[in-house]
Parts: sequence; structure tokens; C-alpha cells
Amino acid sequence: MSNPVLVEVLRGDTVESAHRGALVIVDAEGTTVLALGDASRPVFPRSAVKLLQALPLVASGAADRWQLSDAELALACASHGGEPPHVATAAGLLARLGLDDSVLECGAHWPGFEPATRALARSGAEPSALHNNCSGKHSGLACLGCLLAGGADGRGFLSGYVQPQHPVMREVSAALQAATGHDLAHAPMGIDGCSIPTFAIPLQALALGFARVASGLGLSAGHAVAARRLRQAIAAQPFMVAGSGRLDTDLMAHFGERLCCKVGAEGVYCAALPERGWGVAIKVDDGNNARAAEVVLASVVQALLVRDEADAAVLAPRVAVTLRNWRGTVVGALRPASSLQQALATLAR
Repeated sequence: MSNPVLVEVLRGDTVESAHRGALVIVDAEGTTVLALGDASRPVFPRSAVKLLQALPLVASGAADRWQLSDAELALACASHGGEPPHVATAAGLLARLGLDDSVLECGAHWPGFEPATRALARSGAEPSALHNNCSGKHSGLACLGCLLAGGADGRGFLSGYVQPQHPVMREVSAALQAATGHDLAHAPMGIDGCSIPTFAIPLQALALGFARVASGLGLSAGHAVAARRLRQAIAAQPFMVAGSGRLDTDLMAHFGERLCCKVGAEGVYCAALPERGWGVAIKVDDGNNARAAEVVLASVVQALLVRDEADAAVLAPRVAVTLRNWRGTVVGALRPASSLQQALATLAR
């Protein structure tokens, strides 16, 4: 099926481009609350499911054994910008495990936050795995691995932890399967940007996973406790999940425990709405994050969570985004398509 246009790009008052995609919202029993486009098509959620991948970190007892802080738990669910607090938090957790960044198998890249990149370059240093946007997740995987090692050498046990059959990755994949209810053994599998496996999962199942995170229903007792703890940590430390100027951080800093959202690569977004017990999954067909997927997510939050003028003020510039050229002149805008607006309006009533 052809997915509907979700976001339009205006130059002046004329539509110049359009982004098609799919959006699904479900409750914890799997009942569809809203579906636009093909909700059954498998998509690679990429980093949008980091919270689900972090469930074993808490449920296993590893987070308690090494007394992970809210900042460390939030970073385990993050795609951060490589700002100094992100780097220091990941390094601190590894040090507590008796490890350093050489154990991380995510690879190194320059920070995603430009001022952090400029500062690092001015210092004459090179980026390390700690600057990788997934270093928090991988530090959390190292923590889980140290528990699974059962007293054996942690560094040796962790070698190859990104491989599908490694005990660490088996725990992560099992948690992802349990939350979404989707059989990963028969799902298409690829390699994510940080080298761990990524599975193609239908949007409906991804939304279900986040509805379960929102409510605790449908999860094992251990995973339900873990989901709540991770949501609370993220609400307490939203900067750790993304960083300066990032949508995830900005929205969760304002809405607190009312919203838990996470962007993934290639136009994917997932969110848990605990007040309603709903989960949200978004996929923009052309893989656009900043222009399209963010507008869709902000539109969903605007329709479902706004209570007062402060809520509305936070969301308004994220839903109707002003576009400027390099001189600062207003040249156009992004806006949710009428089909998306009309569909969400039915839920807001």
C-alpha cells in the first residue's frame, strides 16, 4: 500500500516536498488506537528501541549490583551528542566495572554536537568510542556482561558481545522479543550502526512494546519493574538521552514522566505515553528524521498530552517549524499534513 503524506515542506506558501510514512498507536492489549499507513510492514527500529534493549540491565540485577545512577541508566537508553557529561558518565561506569573504553565494540566517531566536536579538535585529541552516540548503551551492555560473566574475567567474557549468539546479545534480543511479541528468529536481521544486531519488526509490534513499557502490562514482573525504573531515570536525566537542542531531551525535560520518546535512524520514532498506557511507532518512508519524523512525533504529543499554555508553547515550534536560509531569512516551513492532523484530532476529543 502507498503510505500517506505525513509532513509537507513549504517554500513560501507552496508545497515543495512531502514526506510519506506510517504511524500506529496501540494500547497494551494490542488494540489499535490509530493507524495511518502500513502498520504491518517490518522496519528496522534502530536506536528507537534502546530502552527495550536496556531492560535486562535492570531486570538481571546488574544495575543494582553496580549501583547505576539515573544518569547512567538514562545514558544506557541514549543516542547522545558526545557532550562532556555524556562522555564522562560512560567512562565513569566503565571505570566502576574495572574497564575502559577499549572494551566497547561500537566504534569511534566525532561527537554529534558540533561545539563538542570543535572543542575536542581544538584540544588536539581524537574521538574515542566514548564519543560514539551509542557509548551509553554499550557501557550498559558491558555492565550486563560483567554480571553474566559470573566472576570470570569481564574483559575476556565481553569479547565479541555484539555478535548475535553472545550471551549478552541473546539477553538483549530476548527482551526485545518479549516486549514486542514479535518472533525475532524469523525476522530479517541486519547490523546496526554501532555493530549490534537490528531486527525488522512491524510498527504495530513496536508500538505494542512501548505500550507495555508505558503500562507494565504484558511484561514479565522483572521487565515491568525495569521499564518503570528506566522511564523514571530518563525523566530525571533527559539530557543524557540526547543532549543540547535535541527533541527527545527538550520534550522529556518538559513533560517528565508523561512522555518517554526515542528517535531511531532512518525516520523511526517510538514513544510511551504512560498516562494513557499507549505506545507510538513512526516510520518515515524516505528515512528523514529531523524534518519529518520529529514533526510527526511532536504532532502526536501536541494532540495527546497538552494540558495548558506551557505545554502548547513547547510544542508549537516543533509542529510548525520555520525554515530559514543561511542569511536568516524565513523561506518556508514544515507542517503536519491535513490527513495526520485530522486523524490525531479524533483522539484529542
